[in-house]
Amino acid sequence: MDDTMTIREMCEAFEVTPRTLRFYESKELLSPIREGQKRLFTRRDRARLKLILQGKRFGFSLEEIRQLLDLYKGGQEPEIQITEAIRVGTRHLEEMQAQHSALTAAIKDLRDQLDAGEQRLAALRGQQHAAE
Repeated sequence: MDDTMTIREMCEAFEVTPRTLRFYESKELLSPIREGQKRLFTRRDRARLKLILQGKRFGFSLEEIRQLLDLYKGGQEPEIQITEAIRVGTRHLEEMQAQHSALTAAIKDLRDQLDAGEQRLAALRGQQHAAE
């Protein structure tokens, strides 16, 4: 991979749209080199985009992602960076686990309702056949 990538190359490499890249740029999460209308994304931009996409996948807000990225930009000690990333990540993991538990319970309830409906339907059909 070269030192810089065009917007098209970034889109293909990360499976995002140009609009997404421009949005992250407008939020100052990415800062490509500008050559007229052309944007050139550096290795740093690629690393940041990878972290942004991972953060979004984990449910982090853009503000949380910005704060974590700013720790690296600000030259903070690695211990501070890692501690903050663990703190935010742990909170999101707990939220995801709670959502998972609620969803698992809802799935079980829906299955039970569907099973009860199918049993009722089978009973009704059985009564119809017996009446014939």
